[in-house]
Amino acid sequence: MSWVEHSLDELGSVSRGKSRHRPRDAAHLYGGPYPFIQTGDVKHAGLYLSDFEQTYSEAGLAQSKLWPKGTLCITIAANIADTSILKIDACFPDSIIGFVRDPEKADARFIKYLFDAKFKREYQQFTQGAAQDNLSQGKLLSLKFPVPSIEEQQRLASVLSAYDDLIENNRRRIALLEDAARQLYKEWFVRFRFPGHEHVKVVDGVPEGWEPRQLGDCVDVVKDAADPKALEPDTPYIGLEHLPRRSITLGEWETADKVESGKFRFRERDIIFGKIRPYFHKVGFALTEGITSSDAIVMRPKDEALWAAILMEVSSDRFVSLASQTVKEGSKMPRANWDVLKKHVLKIPPE
Repeated sequence: MSWVEHSLDELGSVSRGKSRHRPRDAAHLYGGPYPFIQTGDVKHAGLYLSDFEQTYSEAGLAQSKLWPKGTLCITIAANIADTSILKIDACFPDSIIGFVRDPEKADARFIKYLFDAKFKREYQQFTQGAAQDNLSQGKLLSLKFPVPSIEEQQRLASVLSAYDDLIENNRRRIALLEDAARQLYKEWFVRFRFPGHEHVKVVDGVPEGWEPRQLGDCVDVVKDAADPKALEPDTPYIGLEHLPRRSITLGEWETADKVESGKFRFRERDIIFGKIRPYFHKVGFALTEGITSSDAIVMRPKDEALWAAILMEVSSDRFVSLASQTVKEGSKMPRANWDVLKKHVLKIPPE
């Protein structure tokens, strides 16, 4: 089996996404039937990408381009060098490069795996020390990498994708469990249909025996500053970019050796709330101890018995909506206001 070095454009067509209209956030561009993929969608996708937050209208499509299912998306700004294969036809902006394989030369799955395993690190080295991480298409095409025959690519990709299928199945199970937890929380703590509710009176919106408490009285906000350079290099670092949208399981992180500025420490089971652009709905609990962005609110329940209820409340749509209303209008980096959020009232059942 011989492997021959190629650049990406020798294995298929490569070009940047399109979003020509200025301003980019013009309302008439959005809300239509065409999926609009952004860098965050690529980051949080697995092998294939089918979930997205935004859509283009006919006007949006007219100033962009609809990429075909099977396109390999590679991010070149914001979160650098994340990849995923479109499972749907979709548009994306110029912060993403699209690779459409030549079916006689390349398997998109193999190229993704090779890129993730070998070239993501090299790709990121281009930006070390830069004020803002970004890469040009030219720099991407300057990378050369060895590839085997198309038959061998397909064989290797099929083996590796079997593991991705298992990972995706686990993600679906986690999503189902999280949804079940949310529904149970709504049933018991919002609708008050808890076991035995038929025999409990509700007075002024609170079941008898329950106690209204402000969030600030239920949690400590942890601001334990940490210098990444003073930590073990493999200390987990959860940045805002690692927080998934609408998922409470924080299963992704990097390490402290990739971080330079000061951060906050967190412990296992601490609740991390992304306060920049809170409408992105980035809230979850830590599976390990480590450090996180200083633009996150680290909450530590004072009573461990209330941990699940607090987690469900601060990750709920109504709390995230409240947080979004507390941001300062016109700010380029809108942040949730803890001084307002700490007064949010939870209804706590008796022990």
